[in-house]
Amino acid sequence: MIVRSQIVGCGSYLPSRLVTNAELAAQVDTSDEWIVERSGIRQRHIAAEGETTSDLATNAALRALEAAGISGSAVDLLIVATATPDNTFPATATKVQSRIGMKHGAAFDIQAVCSGFVYALSVADNFIKTGQVQTALVIGAETFSRILDWSDRATCVLFGDGAGAVVLRANRGKGSSADRGILSTHLHSDGTHYDLLYVDGGPSSTQTVGHVHMEGREVFRHAVINLASVVGEALAANDLKASDIDWVVPHQANRRIIEGTAKKLGFPLDKMVMTVERHANTSAASIPLALTEAVGDGRIKPGQLVLLEAMGGGFTWGSALVRM
Repeated sequence: MIVRSQIVGCGSYLPSRLVTNAELAAQVDTSDEWIVERSGIRQRHIAAEGETTSDLATNAALRALEAAGISGSAVDLLIVATATPDNTFPATATKVQSRIGMKHGAAFDIQAVCSGFVYALSVADNFIKTGQVQTALVIGAETFSRILDWSDRATCVLFGDGAGAVVLRANRGKGSSADRGILSTHLHSDGTHYDLLYVDGGPSSTQTVGHVHMEGREVFRHAVINLASVVGEALAANDLKASDIDWVVPHQANRRIIEGTAKKLGFPLDKMVMTVERHANTSAASIPLALTEAVGDGRIKPGQLVLLEAMGGGFTWGSALVRM
């Protein structure tokens, strides 16, 4: 028998304000057709004035805890994946910890941009597998609207705000791919591509928050290659084939990247959970937002095999194979 990290609850939160492509077209030189053709995005949610990343994260966390049927006091480990924290320090996770009534254990942030949720899931999984914690809360939360140059049509149309969360609990399995829980996680990074997707600010460099900059064509090319590779790695590690996967929940960056990855791997598009049209790219929040939606509407069922995959600035990329 071995210990697995089973997902026992999912939750999400989206700010109430919706911004359509038409609204953006009135502000910058773009159009609904231009945005949809290049990204598949039609709208995005934007945090209200004064609404912070910790606010979004807390709302998603409370919904995940409710779905799991436990209180915040039962959580041993809380990790928030974010590139847009409330403050330089302390960690946004500590704010969430205080708000959900978690009185013990540890809370900290992880920064791997769009891959952040997969990174955080991997860290929490390893804490559970080693027996250090029994229950973990993993959150992806972003207010990317705060680091966008709203006059740059190449970036401002692509991102949105939101948060998603999962509750993990230790569960014993037999050590096979039939076990419920996280079967394996696979993380990578390559800092030589640092300047292809980055924010031009920070406490140590400019003492400002800065704005997102991206070389879109190069990011697209690397994304399809790296995501296909890390998905293949997850399948090989568990002696599985693409046809064994019930659902793929990809990072929701761009519909064309999702379609390109699916084609390269031979996954049918109807197995890909896609929310990018309505949520845009919510960075670390995108996978748990999409996962929560697919669990909530009944597409993803207990016992099904789900593959999570993401790539973000750094470059960072990773995958996780989970039996729900």
